[in-house]
Amino acid sequence: MANIKSQIKRNRQTVKRQARNKAVRSELRTRTKRAIRAIEDGEENSEEALRLAIKRIDKAAAKGVIHKNQAANRKARLMRRAAAQAADA
Repeated sequence: MANIKSQIKRNRQTVKRQARNKAVRSELRTRTKRAIRAIEDGEENSEEALRLAIKRIDKAAAKGVIHKNQAANRKARLMRRAAAQAADA
């Protein structure tokens, strides 16, 4: 445990930030999984699920939870999956 006042505060800030980032990352994974499931099952709301997943990816990148290039890669992978599924149908 830290004895220095500034380090104690820094530790508190880190715990808060970790909890916030964990929540954002969890929501990101959930939306992505829902979108993938909707795309693969050919549901009529798959475009909506895809849109929400992309929105969460962009928000996570804006907040600095994931890097902007990582966000671009995730979106590209999702869109490629959607396009492949649309081509099969």
